Amino acid sequence: MEREVKQKNEVWEWSKALLIAFGLAAIIRVFFFTPIVVDGESMMPTLEHGDRMIVNKIGYSVGEPDRFDIIVFHAPEEKDYIKRIIGLPGDHIAYENDQLFINGQAVEEPYLDIYKEGITGTLTEDFTLEEKINESTIPEGYVFVMGDNRRASKDSRHIGIVPMDDVIGNTSFVFWPMEEAGLVN
Repeated sequence: MEREVKQKNEVWEWSKALLIAFGLAAIIRVFFFTPIVVDGESMMPTLEHGDRMIVNKIGYSVGEPDRFDIIVFHAPEEKDYIKRIIGLPGDHIAYENDQLFINGQAVEEPYLDIYKEGITGTLTEDFTLEEKINESTIPEGYVFVMGDNRRASKDSRHIGIVPMDDVIGNTSFVFWPMEEAGLVN
């Protein structure tokens, strides 16, 4: 009889431990971090199709986005996109001869250097913010995003500026495949 009670207690203790573990995992995934799979080639060569990443869902709750952060957001097509922040609220954006200009100043994009080496012509076509969103600066609460593979990216040039309310979080860590695991810029 005593042995039976001891077994029931052990089963109950294991059940509680598993419930707590699953509960904590669910809370962490819903509120703090979540995995995402890169779908498509719009962020190549920085991110490859099929890369698995961790999205930090709390970073922008306590801080502000930075230029060139890689973010995940809800896109108009009921799909989540992964893109890079190019413009922040108050910025004027323009491209001329494959050069990014923010508020009239040339800004380097070193993450594109490897891509530019392997192409002929320009990676990013000329445009101004006014041509894309009919505004001279990015409004408060919005960001302008672009994929690193500028020739094959559906981004703010096509879908418009992204409301920060639609941003799930930022990501900079690939965890799979193992040979590509690590931080990305």
